[in-house]
Amino acid sequence: MYLLIAYATTDGQTRKIARFAADRMAGQGQAVELLNVEDAEGLDLSRFDAAILAGSLHAGGFQKALARFCASARTELAQMPTLFLAVSLSAAGQDPDDWSGLHKCLAAFQADTGWTPGEVEHVAGAFRFSEYDFFRAWAMRRIADQKGEKVEPGKDKEYTDWAALGRRLDAWLAGLSSRVTAGAASAS
Repeated sequence: MYLLIAYATTDGQTRKIARFAADRMAGQGQAVELLNVEDAEGLDLSRFDAAILAGSLHAGGFQKALARFCASARTELAQMPTLFLAVSLSAAGQDPDDWSGLHKCLAAFQADTGWTPGEVEHVAGAFRFSEYDFFRAWAMRRIADQKGEKVEPGKDKEYTDWAALGRRLDAWLAGLSSRVTAGAASAS
């Protein structure tokens, strides 16, 4: 199977998550192309059997480059199995208001792009203080403080549950494999 893993990143955590997904899929014998959506102009999606897309929420929206890619490729994406990895700090917690906000942001993204992912997984992100300028670091420390999170100034804090993400990717791939096997059996 040939898989596209396309991502948009702001501070680097989503790129790290996409690379983890690519390594996981390749480790299971899948052919994988890992691509930043900013480099996807003219990409022929018909070459791929399935796609994993990843983007992160910032200030209530996903990256503009990801939205442009999904909007322009929505027809092709709708014709293949897809998994959307929606990365956010809110996914690290259990606050019902935060989760309601995540679902609203995802619905707005789908409405704006015209693309509905086959499956969605909310993935906890990270505080990447090593990537922030002074003002963003101040704002992120304030957000952490409001949520009762202790962060050390200047030190990154990762919330991504790599084991859970690995299990989710494995389950998605197993679902693809069973569809391919069922399709081959019905064709014979």
